[in-house]
Amino acid sequence: MLTLFHSPQSRSTRIIRLLCELDVLDQVEIRQVTIPRRDGSGHIDPTNPHPEGKVPMLIHDGCAIRESNAIILYLTDLFPSALAPVVGAANRGSYLSWLAYYGNVVEPVLVHHLAQLEHPLLDSTFRGVPALMRQLTTTLERTDYLLGAEYSAADLLMASPFTWFSDLLPDESSIRNWVDRCEDRPASAAAEALDHDQ
Repeated sequence: MLTLFHSPQSRSTRIIRLLCELDVLDQVEIRQVTIPRRDGSGHIDPTNPHPEGKVPMLIHDGCAIRESNAIILYLTDLFPSALAPVVGAANRGSYLSWLAYYGNVVEPVLVHHLAQLEHPLLDSTFRGVPALMRQLTTTLERTDYLLGAEYSAADLLMASPFTWFSDLLPDESSIRNWVDRCEDRPASAAAEALDHDQ
């Protein structure tokens, strides 16, 4: 049995979107929980098994999986589709690299940027927003999506912060057009509708 602990309009919304993309939403129990919000509202929900009271949290037959990139990898392996290269595929390494890059670099860089934190150690460890945008531009000037001509779960994850914080989008058409392509999918509207219904 699969159970996703979810809070609307949060990082777990992208997992709802992935479940819609995979067409397996009916195979997962969605348990809505409260979480502390940046505006001071919300609180840690005692029914949420995440050790930090966050979302997303996926439980599969008693096994707990947390962190969006780990959950995305787990679900795309559990439900093989065109959204993710299988083990042994030529672009599997690129797919894994984008998922890891998101958690290891993208979120720290964007959080530091939004918090207006600057320090040489942060730049040398995580790089900065200009380096992140160069990485995306270099890829997206050559192809429509991160892995090539087709949308993947890596695009879903990597584009997600730009949908929450549109002011982070640079004046770079390749990135803006990519985010638009990622957002212009039925699963995006379906996940948004589900969040508003809860």
